[in-house]
Amino acid sequence: MLTLTPVLTVSYEAKISFLLLSILEFAVGILVNAFIVLVNFWDMVKGQPLNNCDIVLLCLSVTRLFLQGLLLLDAIQLTCFQQMKDPLSHNYQAILTFWMIANQVSLWFATCLSLLYCSKIARFSHTFLLHLASWVSRRFRRVVLVALLFSCICTALCLWDFFSRSHFTVASVLPRNNTEFNLQIAKLSFFYSFVFCNVGSIPSSLAFLVSSGVLFISLGSHMRAMKSRARDSRDPGLEAHIRAIIFLVSFLCFYVLSFCAALASMPLLVLWHDKGGVMVCIGMMAACPSGHAVILISGNAKLRRAIEPMVFCFHRSQKVRRDLKMLPRTLISHETGSSQTHL
Repeated sequence: MLTLTPVLTVSYEAKISFLLLSILEFAVGILVNAFIVLVNFWDMVKGQPLNNCDIVLLCLSVTRLFLQGLLLLDAIQLTCFQQMKDPLSHNYQAILTFWMIANQVSLWFATCLSLLYCSKIARFSHTFLLHLASWVSRRFRRVVLVALLFSCICTALCLWDFFSRSHFTVASVLPRNNTEFNLQIAKLSFFYSFVFCNVGSIPSSLAFLVSSGVLFISLGSHMRAMKSRARDSRDPGLEAHIRAIIFLVSFLCFYVLSFCAALASMPLLVLWHDKGGVMVCIGMMAACPSGHAVILISGNAKLRRAIEPMVFCFHRSQKVRRDLKMLPRTLISHETGSSQTHL
């Protein structure tokens, strides 16, 4: 019979620190992603049409708002309610399942962004690739709809697996003797569900990697063409390539970090029952959506223009606050000088 390993608990101070960090990451993630959503939503309210890039960024940011909320719920559930010696609660499994769904949807939108950059920026010499890039550019909204369709299919499969597995756990495991073996089987079933739900990310991951690789190849050929023509280093095509590659590589790094943290949390939950290790993994997962949103804001001209008035108002308020602090000292020095003059 399988025996459970000793449960590794964490101190009360560590739990409080983890909750405070989770709330901070949630606040930063909500702030930066809501900013992207509000900027594009305000353009729609004013009647300004959104281009393809704005549409993808809007959808991506909305998805990340859900990701940040789910990760905060995950942190609260893990810290306050989930006992590592017990089977994973239904609520905790539901939160993790919806996080996997939202993470897959986020990957599909990032793939759409990669395809858009590839069709707009990359330079092709092959006729088929030229026609394909032209079709993606002209029918990009259909590409987004296809990505949404695949996301809905993956969502349906994940939800079907979740509810069928929950029914199996309740109907088959719990009525029997509540032995350590049954507890281990109940936890291992969720690990298999994690693997099953993430199989749907393979097509989007391949499309993302291929389109990003094409951008790298296009950048290399563009730089060779610049050297042969002795063009200026501030070439718009070169800057567009570098900006797009920064967006995509940063997303890839954050996504891989988040996925590896989620993957590492599974054995920590199922086999080793290490709550502290799971907390570290959740903290890493929560930092990824907000980190990439900050990079998108810093590299997007429209979003930078929208944030400049806010930065100006912040600096102006700071200057006014410093002036108000200096005002009593100025009045005191002025009164002292006036009294000495009268004397």
